[in-house]
Amino acid sequence: MSAVWEVPAHRRVRIFLFLLLVGCTSGTWVHAQTQESVLSDSLVVAWADEGLDHLYNFRFPEASVAFGRIEERYPQHPIAPFLDGLSIWWQIMPTMTVEDHSHDRAFIRAMTRTADLADALLKKDRSSFDGRFFRGAAHGFRGRLYSDREEWLRAAQDGRRALNDIFDLSAADTTNADLVFGEGVYRYFADAIPERYPIVRPLMLFFPSGDKEWGLEQLDRVVREGRFVRAEAAYFLLQIYTVFEPDVEKASAYASLLTTWYPENPVFLALEGRVAFRWGQWDRARALYTELLEMDAPNAVLSQAHYYMGRLDMIDVSNESALWHFQRVTELESVYDGMSYFRVQSMLREGMVHDVNGDRDAAVKAYERVRRLPDRGNSRDRAKQYLRSPYTRGAS
Repeated sequence: MSAVWEVPAHRRVRIFLFLLLVGCTSGTWVHAQTQESVLSDSLVVAWADEGLDHLYNFRFPEASVAFGRIEERYPQHPIAPFLDGLSIWWQIMPTMTVEDHSHDRAFIRAMTRTADLADALLKKDRSSFDGRFFRGAAHGFRGRLYSDREEWLRAAQDGRRALNDIFDLSAADTTNADLVFGEGVYRYFADAIPERYPIVRPLMLFFPSGDKEWGLEQLDRVVREGRFVRAEAAYFLLQIYTVFEPDVEKASAYASLLTTWYPENPVFLALEGRVAFRWGQWDRARALYTELLEMDAPNAVLSQAHYYMGRLDMIDVSNESALWHFQRVTELESVYDGMSYFRVQSMLREGMVHDVNGDRDAAVKAYERVRRLPDRGNSRDRAKQYLRSPYTRGAS
């Protein structure tokens, strides 16, 4: 099984399908050139640059100060709640694997407020760039969260609302790389998902056609020429070249770009480590995860580092160190209700290490515990297998 984005296939189909439906507008910032806009205000652009740099580097208080200046300048504009929601989104992102819903209400409230204020602008002026932009972004963000929470009807509804705005924005100014981001992501996945998962082809009859090559070209253009959304484009290309178009050089390049641009972002560092592990770059993966464990990162991200460090220790036959890392995963994630892939797999691998060490009783207890937990990465079948026959080194 791939060590990167280890999500069951059926759920991955649904996740990417609804990412496609919502148009993947996360983080889309543009400098409006077609008409007067809050985004053509040079002070807003400067404060946005500053705030986004802080935000992507997980300096949330500093980002709040920069975004607060914009809110003071435009208090009744949809930009204010949108920036608030954007900050909440990046507090949600590290905890996606553990299904922590503690920020969901605040996030949905901020994006709903954004959409309401955008609608008010469009009632005054049907051609309002800001109204269309912020409404599309709010629906896209909200739909992405709904899709991750498996609230499919709400996700689809927001997705349908976002698509028209996305295509209108991309057509507004084709000289601006940031403006083609949403359509670039849509066009790629609208082509790639039915090709990879034919079961969704009938659904695509109701949506615009896709074009993988065009989508990839536009996303790469955003990385090279974009201003506000280059990180989001690199993030999606990293996923594409890891899951849909496996390419170690391209995946590594985009992962490295993200960590170079935002060295204090633990999510990006964790992704770079997973890419290295995915392609057997053991020394590189160990170095990256060692760096991550020295950061002040959320528990859900640190647990991933411990999981892969444990895997690396198993490869190196450092069994006691591996066991410690797997146990740390459980300890760190005990503050969350969700049973992540990393938590369940760590428990499974605790049993595997016990088997290698000759402690069959401890191994059996670990496997029995895994059988009672939600299935993560075929964990239950593997636990049953090792209950019948002890794990031996080299078997996985």
